[in-house]
Amino acid sequence: MGNSCVTGAPHALLEKADGPAFQWKIYGFSSLLEKGATTVTSDVFHCCGYEWFLTVTPKHKKFGFGSPYVAVRLLTGSTLEPDYIMNALFELSIYNHSNRTYCGCQASNSFLVKKWYSEKKCLIPLEELLESADFLVDDSCVFGVRILKADISFARKKTAVVPKKTVVVPKKPTTIQNLFLQKKEFIKRTYTWTMNIFLDSKLAVLSPAFEVGGYKWHIQMYPRGNQLSTKSLSLYLYMDKPSMLTLEPGMMIELTLSILDQKNGKQYTRSGCLAFAAANYWGWPNFIPRWLFKNQSFGYLVGSNCIVKADIAIVGSSIVG
Repeated sequence: MGNSCVTGAPHALLEKADGPAFQWKIYGFSSLLEKGATTVTSDVFHCCGYEWFLTVTPKHKKFGFGSPYVAVRLLTGSTLEPDYIMNALFELSIYNHSNRTYCGCQASNSFLVKKWYSEKKCLIPLEELLESADFLVDDSCVFGVRILKADISFARKKTAVVPKKTVVVPKKPTTIQNLFLQKKEFIKRTYTWTMNIFLDSKLAVLSPAFEVGGYKWHIQMYPRGNQLSTKSLSLYLYMDKPSMLTLEPGMMIELTLSILDQKNGKQYTRSGCLAFAAANYWGWPNFIPRWLFKNQSFGYLVGSNCIVKADIAIVGSSIVG
């Protein structure tokens, strides 16, 4: 049972899945396509004592297939200690409105401190989803996650694994998140930060505060990378005083972070659609490899100067329940 984007079977082999522990209802799905969103990530949800996120890729190009697929991926938000492994068994699914059932695939993954995401799983061809009255109703669709088992082990050696904690997940009430995407009237802001970078600093560097949508934000950089990175510079958007969001619906942010090439007039960019509610920062631990960032053929680092740009648009709201 499985349906990997790399080696797996087509959507027809998806099987009936049990009711998920986490439901993510996306209203205005077509706006993701209109914006050209590469991925959209849920707010955090909790299961078996750990934090998780679900990511949907609306136009994933599956190897060996010409048409794009709607793919999903599970992320853990719980930071693991070095040398520890979380082995998880889970189901990823999409809701069939016609027969009121979920269909999907079962998957497993070994999460590590520097590999906090699972392999993408293709659920349905995008064209089929858009033409279907089963999975897309009134421009909305529902994705599900069910964690079947999660255990953390300490790996003393590659061949020796010592169990630390195993959790078999009992049936509990479902957590529901509703994502409402807008098609127009966005709040937008571009912020540019010119900084003097200290390449050998292990500490985070924080930009001055800037305002978008009534909230204060910072760009946060780890020049040597944080604990999740691998020989890369880490870059995040960070919300100041996120406790204010507990009184209001969360925000869906369309975020593009860029490091400008000061020599060639180009930029190194990463983009995503991300929920800010319980989570107060989002970004990329492996934003740019350090060797590339320091390469003098490019202008990402000129002397000790680096220019970072954040393009932010509030494109919707995220509500639990």
